[in-house]
Amino acid sequence: MTELRTMGWYAQQIAPHLPAEAFKPVRGRLWGGLAYLSLVVGSIVAIGMYDLHPLQNLGLSVLIGQGFAGLGFLGHEILHGTVVKNARLRDFLGAIAFAQFSLGPKLWRKWHNMEHHAHTQEQHTDPDAMGTLEQFYQRPFLRWLYRLHPSVRSLISFAAFLLFFSVFCLKMLSQFYPEFRREERPVVLAQVIWPFAMWLSLLVVLGPVKWLFAYVIPLMLANFLVISYISTNHQLNPLTDLNDPLANSLSVNVPRWMDVLHFNFSHHVEHHVFPGMNPKYAPLVKAQLRRLFPEQYQEMGFGQALAALWRTPRIYKDKTDLVDPVRALAFGSLGNGLNPVRIEGRKVALAEPLGPAPVPPPGGSQAPAGN
Repeated sequence: MTELRTMGWYAQQIAPHLPAEAFKPVRGRLWGGLAYLSLVVGSIVAIGMYDLHPLQNLGLSVLIGQGFAGLGFLGHEILHGTVVKNARLRDFLGAIAFAQFSLGPKLWRKWHNMEHHAHTQEQHTDPDAMGTLEQFYQRPFLRWLYRLHPSVRSLISFAAFLLFFSVFCLKMLSQFYPEFRREERPVVLAQVIWPFAMWLSLLVVLGPVKWLFAYVIPLMLANFLVISYISTNHQLNPLTDLNDPLANSLSVNVPRWMDVLHFNFSHHVEHHVFPGMNPKYAPLVKAQLRRLFPEQYQEMGFGQALAALWRTPRIYKDKTDLVDPVRALAFGSLGNGLNPVRIEGRKVALAEPLGPAPVPPPGGSQAPAGN
C-alpha cells in the first residue's frame, strides 16, 4: 500500500482543474426523480386497477423495482445536499426518495454522511465495514456460514442481497437511535413509521397477491440492485487508519445507460473525494484522478468486481488481508496483492483454527480458492 492521504488532500489537488459549476447544487436531477416516481405510482395503480396476467404484473414489478432503486440513488444525492440546499426541502424530498426502504433522512445522514464518510473503512468505527477475525469467532452464524462449501456460502450471501439493505436500515436504527438527542428521537421514529404504515395500508387496499407484485418483489429487486453497487464500494478494499478514498474505495465501470439510470452511482471513489459534489460531475473528477493518480486510483468492471466478491471471503484477518478462517486461506485486498483476474488464496496460520473444512461435493478434491 502506498502512502495514505486524506480526502481533503486529494480534493485540493483536483479542485483547481474543475469548473465552478461542479460545486453547485443540480436541481435538474429532480426531473429524473419525478420520472421514477411517476413510473412507480403508475405501475402500482395499474397492478391495483386491472386483473393482469402474472407475467404482466411481474414486468411491472421489475419497473417498480428499478424505480425504487433509482429513487434511492437520487435520495443519496439529495441528502448530501447536492440537489437542493434548503434543509426542510432536502429532508422532505429525501424522505420520499427513501420511503420504499422505510428509511428516514435523519437516520441516513447520521449513519451515512456523518459516520460512514467520516470513518470509511476504519475498523470498529465505519458502520458499513465488514467483520474482523475477532468478530468472526464471536458470532455463531458466521462460524456456521464459513463451514459451508465456499460456493454455497457465496450463493447465500448474494441471495441475501434481496433483503440486506432493508434489514440493515433497521440495524442502523437500533444502533444509532440512542445517539440522537431526546427531542430528535420522535422525529427519527416518525420518519421510519410513516412509510412502513403506508406500505401496510397498500396491503389492505390491494390484497396480498397484488401487494406482492406492487411492493414486495420490487423491494427485493431494489435491494439486490442497491446492494450490488454498495458491496463493491469498499468490500474488496483494505481497512485504513487514515480515510484515504483512493485506498479504501472502488469505482466500477458500467455502460453509459446504467450511469444515466443510476445517477452515476458507479463513481464511488469520486464521491468520497467530493461528497458534497453532485455526481453529475463525477466523470470530470474521474478524469483528473486517472491523470494525477494513475497508480492509486481503483476501478474495475462492475461484473468483475461482483465476481471478485463471489470468490473472496468477507472477513478481515488484518487491515490488508481477507481470510477464510475455516480453510485458513488469506486473500489480499485491492492495492495489497488482490488480482481480480486471477484470485488465489494462500495458506496462513491462525491463532484459533476451526479445524478441517467440510468435505467438498463430488467433482473436486478441494474447495476452490476464494468465496
